[in-house]
Amino acid sequence: MAKYLAQIIVMGAQVVGRAFARALQQEFAASRAAADARGRAGHQSAAASNLSGLSLQEAQQILNISKLSAEEIQKNYEHLFKVNDKSVGGSFYLQSKVVRAKERLEEELRIQAQEDREREQPPKT
Repeated sequence: MAKYLAQIIVMGAQVVGRAFARALQQEFAASRAAADARGRAGHQSAAASNLSGLSLQEAQQILNISKLSAEEIQKNYEHLFKVNDKSVGGSFYLQSKVVRAKERLEEELRIQAQEDREREQPPKT
């Protein structure tokens, strides 16, 4: 009886282990596909998202930006920052979200500029 119970436990553990490994492989594949879909080196952009707590899309939505442009970011930031000023009845929480969104978008602009510089440099031999 104990022998059969041990076999059932071992087989159950094998089934769970295989399912976990398969799920992990699928997650890695989905992560790779998402990075490729973004069309840029996803490591720096993902790191910037983790540091700021906002994704690029969230930051663009907060500042109502469709294309990354330093002038448009600054213009929308100044407007939203003034509108949400606590002294005029605004929300400090929303104001902080506006600041974080601006920081995230500026970081993305910096990453893009760095990638452009790397593409323009001739390969080192």
